[in-house]
Amino acid sequence: MLLLRCQLKPAPPQKVSCRFCSMMGKLQSKLKHSTYKHSRPEEIIEERIQTKAFQEYSPAHMDTVFVVAALNSDLCVSGGKDKTVVAYNWKTGNVVKRFKGHEHEITKVSCIPKSSQFFSASRDRMVMMWDLHDTSQPRQQLCGHSMVVTGLAVSPDSSQLCTGSRDNTLLLWDVVTGQTVERASVSRNVVTHLCWVPREPYILQTSEDKTLRLWDSRGLQVAHMFPAKQHIQTYCEVSMDGHKCISCSNGFGGEGCEATLWDLRQTRNRICEYRGHFQTVSSCVFLPRALALMPLIATSSHDCKVKIWNQDTGACLFTLSLDGSGPLTSLAVGDATSLLCASFNRGIHLLRVDHSRGLELQEVAAF
Repeated sequence: MLLLRCQLKPAPPQKVSCRFCSMMGKLQSKLKHSTYKHSRPEEIIEERIQTKAFQEYSPAHMDTVFVVAALNSDLCVSGGKDKTVVAYNWKTGNVVKRFKGHEHEITKVSCIPKSSQFFSASRDRMVMMWDLHDTSQPRQQLCGHSMVVTGLAVSPDSSQLCTGSRDNTLLLWDVVTGQTVERASVSRNVVTHLCWVPREPYILQTSEDKTLRLWDSRGLQVAHMFPAKQHIQTYCEVSMDGHKCISCSNGFGGEGCEATLWDLRQTRNRICEYRGHFQTVSSCVFLPRALALMPLIATSSHDCKVKIWNQDTGACLFTLSLDGSGPLTSLAVGDATSLLCASFNRGIHLLRVDHSRGLELQEVAAF
């Protein structure tokens, strides 16, 4: 894959020849009509030219992919409009196993840490537990919500599962027995995502009521509510040390369309905001510290772009435009240098962070 990198800075006025004026006029016309005309001057943009380095793997799904998660350093699990959960080896480009059982599209998947087991949620209001080494039939079927299930989070010790729904409820399940342990309901709390805080009994939840809630799983009570944002919160993730979390919001035309970094410790204040997308930000992740000297986060958006940000300053360091992908729906860390990004039109994109010529994000495969 060849990369064309450009730093958009205004050139100082100077006298030039007529031939050079003509050449510059054509270049300015191209820049004017490119998808990068709204980028910030310091932001580095990547324009992809597909070469032999890019690989088109066998597709995991035949329709829109709504969610992807890493099962281990080689395998991911994904789900989408085709009602199928797929385990896929993204290093070899092969489907490992397909799991069928849901009656409607898959909305969420969540993996049990250091295990071959994972959960899926669907618009059929069901949650199913699967095992990569078992049959293609679900090991458990959890039924308790009255509307589409939109949140899944497994506890750090793998003993409990928290689910959330558009029915305004959260349910806590015993993973071994498949029985409901706790139930909580908050008016207008339409759940959009759940994640468990590492090594803690707390669950983070985003909502269509524009809030970010921290739940205590011991009794399933709200322990803290962060200041409400101006737009629906679509997704959240907690850092590996459990000290910080990020959430992102919907929006259009640059209004909303941001990610927000929060302190999870004593102050629980907003630390930083990341602005630059022009449509809903669907997913946000903390990147492994081994990738750079500075802490980084990545976001994916319905504007077909994945951005890498300096976590501390909020500066956008790199933007990758996945043209033709349609809205980007989900983002997951694959390994120390790889990201997996689900999309409406082109399945799942394998992205690689490269430092050989400065910080760059490359699309190396799609499946």
